[in-house]
Amino acid sequence: MTVALVASGIIVAGVAALFLSSSATSNSSLSEAGAGTQNIDKRAQDIRTMLLSPTTENAPALGSDSAKVTIVEFGDYQCTWCHRWHESTKETLLANYVETGKARFLFKDFPINDLSDRASSLAAEASYCAADQGKYWEYHDELYTNWNGENTGWVTKASLNAFAANVGIEGDAFSECLDSGRHSELVRQNYNLAVAVGLGATPSFIVLYEGETPKLLRGAHPYSTFQQVIDEAYAS
Repeated sequence: MTVALVASGIIVAGVAALFLSSSATSNSSLSEAGAGTQNIDKRAQDIRTMLLSPTTENAPALGSDSAKVTIVEFGDYQCTWCHRWHESTKETLLANYVETGKARFLFKDFPINDLSDRASSLAAEASYCAADQGKYWEYHDELYTNWNGENTGWVTKASLNAFAANVGIEGDAFSECLDSGRHSELVRQNYNLAVAVGLGATPSFIVLYEGETPKLLRGAHPYSTFQQVIDEAYAS
């Protein structure tokens, strides 16, 4: 991936060909090379579509669908820096850009802190059980509000059920959903998408706008970085 420095000195990475190399066609015939390029372009478009789409219709994007800019956060509910970004930056970003119709905001799971208990994945699955009852974003925020470290044991089925009660989710249906593991594939799809675009850490943010190369912000960037990237999108 191409890395460039923006004026503030914060590193912003351009997500160049949306994540696939065309080198495999370098020794092919012209016709084969053309077909390879078409396949790469289609794969890139498929990835872009997945990035722009909610994981499930019950976990909708925040903001207006007509917004020029979409911000996709890849995060882990146990991640220290994800929690810090949630506490320090998210509210201001939503207030100034999402709620004003200038940007959409999506969250996709990248559970990289999983150990044998799969706690990060379990928390992510719980968020979609909450989504089944129309409470995805309330539950998402509740998880970060109750964050208590990476792999410290705070994510359990008992705690996840308690968080559900805190935001008014019906307990029996939520518990049955969580026990069934019915949303594990959604979490796995998000994880695979993160790997496909070359991510290796949380939080990571991909900023997309039509006609421009997506921007990758690695880490818990401050509000000023998002402000610069979004304002540049509207200035272009």
